[in-house]
Amino acid sequence: MSSSVRSCSSFPSVESALREPNGLLAAGGDLSPQRLLEAYSKGIFPWFNEDDPIFWWSPDPRMVLFPSELKISRSLRKTLDKDHYQIRTDCSFSQVMHACAAPRKGQAGTWIHPEMIAAYTALHEMGLAHCVETWVDGVLVGGLYGVALDKVFFGESMFSRVPDASKIAFVHLVKQLQYWGFGLIDCQVRTDHLATLGAREISRLEFSQKLETLITQFEPSSHWNFDRTMSDTRA
Repeated sequence: MSSSVRSCSSFPSVESALREPNGLLAAGGDLSPQRLLEAYSKGIFPWFNEDDPIFWWSPDPRMVLFPSELKISRSLRKTLDKDHYQIRTDCSFSQVMHACAAPRKGQAGTWIHPEMIAAYTALHEMGLAHCVETWVDGVLVGGLYGVALDKVFFGESMFSRVPDASKIAFVHLVKQLQYWGFGLIDCQVRTDHLATLGAREISRLEFSQKLETLITQFEPSSHWNFDRTMSDTRA
């Protein structure tokens, strides 16, 4: 590994992140709540395989969604209008994380290993990590989880066991965050899946500036109770 990647007792400036691999900033440290909150507030996130040291990333560009730019395709709109599902929040955080960690087609393993699950569960118990769940006939079929700091939601992962289940959860999340005055949803790196929903890339500099404006406190929000009127996807 390049000598420019330093073990982290504190994080180096994000501008020092490597170009290749894009955004690799530091290695080492731990996944304590304090370190994770410091990392997210600076636009840094952990991503590493189970047998590796903890790698910390700040890619450039950064994939984000501004809530007002959400796009809902005609086919997804039809699915949302069927109203055959139930949206729940923070009811089954562990189940959501384990579902996100399940092997996917074309992947040999997962980065959501027990150490990561324990770390984000601790944040969830502090009221700083949350999940949105899609249920059909009493069965959890999709969802997502992430970290909420002030007016920014840092998305981590999502899963679907039936078509569009994660998109349903995501749309309801975005609508509610917009009502709550959130200014940004971090999607980390580009995927075609998120691009179809309106996410786009911005520079790391712009992303850092947005965080400075939108994150002024780390107040927990232990009960995410979505207002069913304001999260109405037809609005």
